[in-house]
Parts: sequence; C-alpha cells; structure tokens
Amino acid sequence: MARDPWAYREVAVESVPDPRSGRLMIRPMAGQAYATSMKVQCSRRLFDPTLYPPGTRFLISAKLTDRQGGPPFLYAYHGDPVVVLSAAEAERFLDEYRRRRI
Repeated sequence: MARDPWAYREVAVESVPDPRSGRLMIRPMAGQAYATSMKVQCSRRLFDPTLYPPGTRFLISAKLTDRQGGPPFLYAYHGDPVVVLSAAEAERFLDEYRRRRI
C-alpha cells in the first residue's frame, strides 16, 4: 500500500539529550502545532550522535498517528532523505509556518 501524501506535512524537529537516559531523542521544535514533549518515530540515523550532534535541527515529512488508541506521536518514514536545517533555515521555516496559520 502506498503512503498517503495528504497525511504527511513538514515538521521541524531537533535532537536533544533525554533527561532520563542521556541518549538523544527527537522532538518537534517549539512554535508549531505539536507539543515539544510529543514523541517522534523516525530513522535511527537522526539519533546517532557521531553523525549529528545534540541540537541538530531537521526537516522531516511526518504524520500524526497513534498506536491502537495510545498517545499520539509523529511518524516519519525511515527511508526519507535527511534534511539538516541551519539555525537561520529553521527560524525561516518556523516564521513561514506562523504566517500560514493566520
């Protein structure tokens, strides 16, 4: 079955250390429709600190989903290309996101 392109939208995410385990985790950046505490399921490459240090920002194509009535989370297909955002690019994306919401 093919992916439904209408279910996916661009989301800016960042890698941050998990306070409990110390390992990297991916979370949505502030200023979007998603809480920064929301889980993100994506490619393991984004979690690799040898490839991308903590604080790296990414642009992913993700959809909001849940697993059999569980808490909602963002899902990004693991085969999508990795798009790294600079601080300026991330700020531009978030500014554009805010403009589209109004």
